Amino acid sequence: MRIPILSFCLLFCIYNFGQQILPENERAVVVDEILEERFNVLLPELMDAAGLDMWLVISREYNEDPVIKTMLPATWLNARRRTILLFYRNKNNNTIDKLAVARYNVGESIVSAWDKEKEPDQWKRLIELIEERDPNKIGLNFSKDHNIADGLDKTDYDEFMSYLPKKMHSKVVSAEQLAVRWIETRTPREMIIYNQLVDITHDIISEAFSEKIITPGVTTTTEIEWWLRQKVTDLGLKTWFHPTVDVQRSSEELVDHLYSFSGRPDDLTILPGDLLHCDFGITYLRLNTDCQELAYVLKPEEKSAPNFLIDGLKEGNRVQDFLTKNMIEGQTGNEILSKSLKEARDSGLRPAIYTHPLGNYGHSAGTTIGMWDSQGGVMKDDGENYPLNKNTVYAIELNTTITIPEWNRDIRIMLEEAGFYGENGFRYVNGRQTELLLIPRVKKHLGN
Repeated sequence: MRIPILSFCLLFCIYNFGQQILPENERAVVVDEILEERFNVLLPELMDAAGLDMWLVISREYNEDPVIKTMLPATWLNARRRTILLFYRNKNNNTIDKLAVARYNVGESIVSAWDKEKEPDQWKRLIELIEERDPNKIGLNFSKDHNIADGLDKTDYDEFMSYLPKKMHSKVVSAEQLAVRWIETRTPREMIIYNQLVDITHDIISEAFSEKIITPGVTTTTEIEWWLRQKVTDLGLKTWFHPTVDVQRSSEELVDHLYSFSGRPDDLTILPGDLLHCDFGITYLRLNTDCQELAYVLKPEEKSAPNFLIDGLKEGNRVQDFLTKNMIEGQTGNEILSKSLKEARDSGLRPAIYTHPLGNYGHSAGTTIGMWDSQGGVMKDDGENYPLNKNTVYAIELNTTITIPEWNRDIRIMLEEAGFYGENGFRYVNGRQTELLLIPRVKKHLGN
């Protein structure tokens, strides 16, 4: 099957699915405006909460700290040479210094504080700036528990410590809590954008799982995966992982959960009666989505999915409900996981929960609520000790196993939706799937 490829529309903006996808120059404006708000409003609050009055983010070109990548202006795709950012919070004066020990300003918010002609040594200039401010604590990005907060490489750490006066060594601490809060926390404006981004994701899946793209008996799962990739590229967006499409059908046994991620047969032809499942996420305006939805391929005589699949989706929604009602500020991922699994199992469900933070990264920093291969809870170095905070986004990722007598087998109802935890508790960013997508869509004007 040859899948039609949409030509990329070189307009000032692209309208698709009712959402506006901005051209690159307008995206840059939005990214930089959000950054300015995060630096000037959010960062002081986070530094106060973390008890850090100085935060150093040190990185080199093409070996960027994951944190610094979220701080660079839209026109900086990488750090330049060695880029050192210094943030100093004076809580008494309610001020925050945002300095770059670099040859250039880093966007509009971070001002260059290094004149190489006056002080050729970049490290010496950094020490001068530190000594002028005499912080109580100096936070660096090293962490055992959070990989995204562990971006300072050994060379830069050793260099910095060799220049830092011995009397100040005791002030050096891990900035992991601040780094994670910076990565995980979303502003109100970012959440408006997130709604649009998830809506676009839902609509791309809806198109992929339709008769427009799928011809039963002809189209393969691999073709749909590449159609998804191409669709995103044609829209001027990016995927942060290669999408997957898999099939559950009456003639096959339920296999290991790993099957959904690796080991699936390529080019599996889609047939009537199949239950399709996709895993798909996109990147736009430095935010990411991660979504799994289900579709049913109608047999010639069918106008709806079988009741056992409709009921199966409802059971998947019930597992979602058990999880999201237990998402309470201050609870750790393991605490939320344990209570949710128990309540779901006590109700007769067979759940698995493996929900992860979502934001600047697809698998982002924050509260980890299970892993598919760690249903007894995750270890400390996977973030078990990190509590749920407000203004954070999660991929509500889980499944429930159901028995289908008509197929004489078990299947998994696998779901994933973006959810937001804020001042008013939990909500889905842009809704969730409560009805199976049908291929083809039933045309209501047609009679028997």
